[in-house]
Amino acid sequence: MPGDFELRTTIGDLLDSQTERFGGREALVHVDTGTRFTYREFKDECDRVARGLMALGIEKGQHVGIWVTNYSEWVVAQFATAKIGAVLVTVNPAYRTHELEYVLKQSEADALILIGQFRTSDYVGMTNEVVPELKDSTPGELHCSQLPYLRNVIFIPPPSGPGSKTPDGMWSWEDVRRRSAEVSESGLAQRQASCGPDDTINIQYTSGTTGNPKGAMLTHYNLVANGYYTGEGMKFTEQDRLCVPVPFYHCFGCVLGNLACVTHGSTIVIPSEYFDPLKTLEAVQQEKCTALHGVPTMFIAQLGQDRFADFDLSSLRTGMMAGSPCPIEVMRQVVDQMGAKEITIGYGQTEASPVITLTRTEDTLERRVSTVGTALPNVEVKLVDPETGEDVPVGEQGELLTRSFMVMKGYYNLPEATASAIDQDGWLHTGDLATVDEDGYYRITGRLKDMIIRGGENIYPREIEEFLYTHPKIADVQVIGVPDERFVEEVMAWVMLKPGETADAEEIREFCKGKIAHYKIPRYIKMATEFPMTVTGKVQKFRMREMAIEELGLHKASQIETA
Repeated sequence: MPGDFELRTTIGDLLDSQTERFGGREALVHVDTGTRFTYREFKDECDRVARGLMALGIEKGQHVGIWVTNYSEWVVAQFATAKIGAVLVTVNPAYRTHELEYVLKQSEADALILIGQFRTSDYVGMTNEVVPELKDSTPGELHCSQLPYLRNVIFIPPPSGPGSKTPDGMWSWEDVRRRSAEVSESGLAQRQASCGPDDTINIQYTSGTTGNPKGAMLTHYNLVANGYYTGEGMKFTEQDRLCVPVPFYHCFGCVLGNLACVTHGSTIVIPSEYFDPLKTLEAVQQEKCTALHGVPTMFIAQLGQDRFADFDLSSLRTGMMAGSPCPIEVMRQVVDQMGAKEITIGYGQTEASPVITLTRTEDTLERRVSTVGTALPNVEVKLVDPETGEDVPVGEQGELLTRSFMVMKGYYNLPEATASAIDQDGWLHTGDLATVDEDGYYRITGRLKDMIIRGGENIYPREIEEFLYTHPKIADVQVIGVPDERFVEEVMAWVMLKPGETADAEEIREFCKGKIAHYKIPRYIKMATEFPMTVTGKVQKFRMREMAIEELGLHKASQIETA
C-alpha cells in the first residue's frame, strides 16, 4: 500500500494521514507572497476554513465555484471543501461574463469564491454584472433570479496593495476563517466521516477547443489515485519539491501538482499567481525545486528567457510536460539545458482524472521524446478503428479508448454528452489518434477532427509539426487544415521563431522539400508571434482556422468544403 493510506480514500482523510507522517515538513510555499505551511499548519488551516464554510451553511454535496488564480487559498479551498463533502467547481480565470454565467448556471453553484482582479480581468465587476442583486444583498442571503442556487460569495483579497476592501454582498476570506469558531472540531470530523471515496468532489470544466465547456464529475478516488500514480511515475518522496506554474483550475495543477505532492509528502511550490517564466526560474532556484511541471509553451518560454543562463537549476530532477503535444526538440532542451534528466511526458484528458499514460524516469531519452509512455497501473487502454470500432493491430493507428476507476462519473447534467463519451462497456472515447508498439508505449498521432484530408490523402498535423521542430530556427509550430477549392483541404503551418532569428515562408518550404512528401509541405505558412490558446496552454486550432479563412480570403473554398 502507498505509505500509510489506501488509494480508495477521501481527500480529507488523505491529508489527515499524511499530516501524521509528515507534520513538520513543508507542504505549501507561495514564493510571491512568502506564505509557508508545514503539513500540520496546512491541515489546521484547511480545517479552519472547512468549519467556516460549514458555518456559512454549505452542505455536503453542494457546489462551490472557485474563480481564482494560483493563490495559496486555492489549495486550502481544494482540501477544505473536500473535507466537508462540498463539490469544488473550478472556473477558468480567463472567463468573461458570458462564460461565468454559463458555468455557475450549468453547475448549479451554491457558492462562489473569487479574487478582485488580475491583469485585465475585473472579477468583482464581472460578478456584479452577472449577479446584479449581489451588491444590495446581505452576505449569505443572496437571491438571484438567473442563478437561483447561489447564496454565498466569498472574496479573497490581494496579498498586498489596493483592492483589499470586501465588496458589498460578499463574505471576506477572513470572515470564513473567523466563523470557524461556530463549528466544533467534532462537527467537522462527523461531516468528514460521512464522505465516501466514490462521492463526486470536483467538477472540472474541460477547456476544450470547441463548443461549450462540459463539467466532468470527478470523485475522491479518481483524483487521489491519479495523483498517486503520477507521483509514483516521477518517483516522488517527501524529499521532492514540485514547482507548479500551471493553473490550479485545471487537473494539471490541482491533481498532478497538488495531489501528486500530498500523496507523497512532497512540497507544493507556487512561483506566482499566474505563469511568468522569470518567476518560475527564480522559484526553482530559490526553493531548490526537484521537479517542474508545464505545458510545452511554458518550457519554451523559460528556455527563451533572456536571463535563463543566470539561474542555477541543478536541483531539478523530474517533473511533467503535458497538456498538449510535446515537441521532441523542446524535450531534449529541457533535459540538456534545464537538467531535468528524469522529466516525464504525460498524456490524458480531464475526463480520466487526467493522466492515462506516462513515461517513466528510467525510460530511455528516445522513449521519452518519441512516446507518451505506457498506461498507468490499473488503467486499460485500447486502440480501435474509428469507423468499425474493431481493435487495430500493434503499429497501426486507431482511436485511443481507456477504461479504469479513474474515468469520470460523467458530465454534470449532460446525460447525452456522457453517453457519447463513455460507451456501455465503460470505455472513454478520447477522440485522439494513436499507435502502440510491442512494448506498450503509445504515441499520439493526432485527433480525429484534426486530420487533414487533402485530395484523398490523409495527413496528420502532428507528423508535420514534429518535422518542422527540427528546423534550427523554429521555437514552436502548429499545423492545421484550411479549405481549398481544388483539394478540399490544404496544409497551413503557423510558425514561431526563436528569439533573434529571422526566416520567411519560402525558407521553411525549402527546408521541407525532399524531406517530407510534397503533399505534406504547407501551402500556407504564417510567421506568428503567438498562437490563440486556452489558459492551460492548449492551442485553439479551430480559432486558427477561422483566422486563416479570414486572412487568406478562403470563404468560397470553405463553402465548397461544407457543401
